Amino acid sequence: MELLVYEILEKLLHRFHWIVPGYVMGGENRSKEKARLRKGISILIATPGRLLDHLKNTSSFLHTNLRWIVFDEADRILELGFGKEIEEILDLLGSRQNGASGKQNADSSITGMPRQNLLLSATLNDKVNQLAKISLENPVMIGLNDNKMLLNATIEQSERLLSGIDDEVEHPNKSLGSSVEEYKLPVQLVQRYVKVPCSTRLAVLLSTLKDRFDREASQKIVVFFSTCDAVDFHHSLLSEFKWSPCLQTEAETKQMFLSCKILRLHGNMKQEDRRATFQTFKTEKSAILLSTDIAARGLDFPKVKCIIQYDSPGEATEYVHRVGRTARLGERGDSLLFLQPIEMDYLQDLEKHGVSLSEYPLFKVLDSFQLYGQKHRGGRFVSAEWHPWLLALQKELESFIFAQTKMKALAKNAFCSWIRAYTAHRGELKRIFMVKKLHLGHVAKSFALKDTPSFVGKSFQSQTKKRKMDQKHKGMSKKRKIIRK
Repeated sequence: MELLVYEILEKLLHRFHWIVPGYVMGGENRSKEKARLRKGISILIATPGRLLDHLKNTSSFLHTNLRWIVFDEADRILELGFGKEIEEILDLLGSRQNGASGKQNADSSITGMPRQNLLLSATLNDKVNQLAKISLENPVMIGLNDNKMLLNATIEQSERLLSGIDDEVEHPNKSLGSSVEEYKLPVQLVQRYVKVPCSTRLAVLLSTLKDRFDREASQKIVVFFSTCDAVDFHHSLLSEFKWSPCLQTEAETKQMFLSCKILRLHGNMKQEDRRATFQTFKTEKSAILLSTDIAARGLDFPKVKCIIQYDSPGEATEYVHRVGRTARLGERGDSLLFLQPIEMDYLQDLEKHGVSLSEYPLFKVLDSFQLYGQKHRGGRFVSAEWHPWLLALQKELESFIFAQTKMKALAKNAFCSWIRAYTAHRGELKRIFMVKKLHLGHVAKSFALKDTPSFVGKSFQSQTKKRKMDQKHKGMSKKRKIIRK
């Protein structure tokens, strides 16, 4: 994201050579950054951690003439745990309200004009509100009109933000992070969900992607996953998997299941690899990007036709940010949310925010595929997991994974990290995404594993057994207390 902003700044400022942009961020060469800061930068793009590092340790970093501080995606910065870093940055720059540094550096030493702080965010919540209290003095809210904005706080919410801290203390239930805040999405965005049994999720994902590219070869799709390991596994699988469902004999040559370019993006990749992925997907006409939520905000990929949320997002705000990668600047876009039967209550959670989804015609898509020269007819299968196309595809996927040691290891790692991520849902979502309702054997099949990784199964079973024993002991101790009384 920082590099994207920097590249756009370079384009905007190429005629104004006296305005010098620059950036500092984790993963870059710190010595080169110090040299850039020493020479002087007019506009600095920075990540919180690296900016704080230079403020503390780079003596040549002079900031007495600073006029503007802009916190882009303020809510996400705080969600990622940079709250303390932001507070320290504000203290060192003399811009924190009621902070130890006061206002000693709040004015530019050249112009004498007051420094301006800006918070930019598509979503307003408690954390952004708190940051506003410590960084803004007499704040003014600026928003777009209803026809153009994706997320729009109500007038009442805006007034509460500007009214300060006292009203929120007295009325905590009126905070900006209200669970009933309504989100407004572009009318040209077609939102669908697909109800898929866990054991057939992978086969349905591949079928959905194949169907889209069979109908329109030139398009770009982003698929969101919950973990880096899941991205790595699916990237290797989609890049290497070959199968021609109409083959009559083993002697015939298998073809790539998906012929488009497959790319990956997540936080564990090296900075140069992330940069290369971004540039490639930006310029490609036909490609699939597999990503974690690192691509959910701040990245503008042109001409993205579809967003697939293979792993459900957390809060409704994350859903909105993900689908915001398509249907931009008035163009049409599609979004598809994968849900297991046990997760269907998530749709009700979205509806509380004014987000309504229609059902994806899965059987119509599956029936369109030919298997050994015969077309399927709809209306004969109660569940998708018994559809001949999915059964054949699942069998081929499992054989492919089983035959390759590297792919099998990637699948096991992805399986383990997916289970851990599933347990990490917070608040009300824990009621929907319940690990104890999962069938681990079916989860394993969603990673094309024929058997459940034993060490995970044993660990999960032991944890469940321990939890039940603890509950039993608590119940017995309560009975003993009652008897004693």
